[in-house]
Amino acid sequence: MSDFPPLKNDTFLRAARREPVPYTPVWMMRQAGRYLPEYRALRAMDAFFEVVRTPELATEVTLQPLRRFPLDAAIIFSDILVIPQALGLRVEMVKGKGPHFPEPLAGPADLARLADPDVRRDLGYVMEALTRTRHALEGRAALIGFCGAPWTLMAYMIEGGGSKTFSASKTWLYRHPEASRSLLDRIAEVCAEFLIAQIDAGAQAVQVFDSWAGLLSPEAFAAFALPPLRAIADRVKAVHPEVPCIVFARGAFYALDALADSAYDVIGLDWTMDPREARRIVGTRAALQGNLDPCILYAEPDVIRAEVRRMLEAFGPVGHIANLGHGMHPDHDPAHAAVFVEAVHAFSRRTS
Repeated sequence: MSDFPPLKNDTFLRAARREPVPYTPVWMMRQAGRYLPEYRALRAMDAFFEVVRTPELATEVTLQPLRRFPLDAAIIFSDILVIPQALGLRVEMVKGKGPHFPEPLAGPADLARLADPDVRRDLGYVMEALTRTRHALEGRAALIGFCGAPWTLMAYMIEGGGSKTFSASKTWLYRHPEASRSLLDRIAEVCAEFLIAQIDAGAQAVQVFDSWAGLLSPEAFAAFALPPLRAIADRVKAVHPEVPCIVFARGAFYALDALADSAYDVIGLDWTMDPREARRIVGTRAALQGNLDPCILYAEPDVIRAEVRRMLEAFGPVGHIANLGHGMHPDHDPAHAAVFVEAVHAFSRRTS
């Protein structure tokens, strides 16, 4: 990786390590996507997974928000469901519905259908996109790789897509606990290999998205979701101890203490979590990331600025990476995203 351009803006990485920074760094989950007209124009010509699997297009989409906003990190344009695809399941992106698995896992016997992927071969398009993007960034922002968390991926693989109750996947946990643990461990192994390969390809930090963590009780999270999450971070850190690892367990405030005792360097908070209470629980064990309610971006600019100031005061100046509490929405106004980014930089410089 020595031939990559030198990093000119390391604020994001320094904050992830809880080092002093001149201002609070900021990026946005789903910062490349449907709220940008240039992304919609590109998608008019190519299907979603075609963009994901075409390194030149994935690089272009990753860079689109960096051309608009002075972000401190870029996150590679991909999808958490590339891992189920590598495991041999067919995944379609259905307009107006989202991801759809035509043949989800119906029971433990279906585990025999899963493939043993060669991550660097089967997901090589992600690594090529990362390498291309790292060069194209020319050091102006750090580059983040990512994967979905085992529980979240398991839920999609069993439900066949999104769900109001997630009763099928939760039924697995209680009726088939050993098969569930076997599946979660198998996914975790692929996730760890995938993140290591992404770092080798140019990612300077990695994030694990556990979007459905909050569906679980504290006991179920501790029994099923937490062990594979820990295993991923342990494996990545054993190979790349210098690379920050971020975990975002949406809706699982009860898990903050346990996550702070893991190998993750940064814990992402959704907008329902109190930054001051999170800081009290986590202490100096990890940096925190988040957590503006994405719907605040529908407000007038003055309201956005006031909410950004409140968020920064709650987190404090050390060990904070500003972000939304979840991803950008398709109908967000890019001009309001710009207000958010600029307010983070302006107010954190003023108060640091």
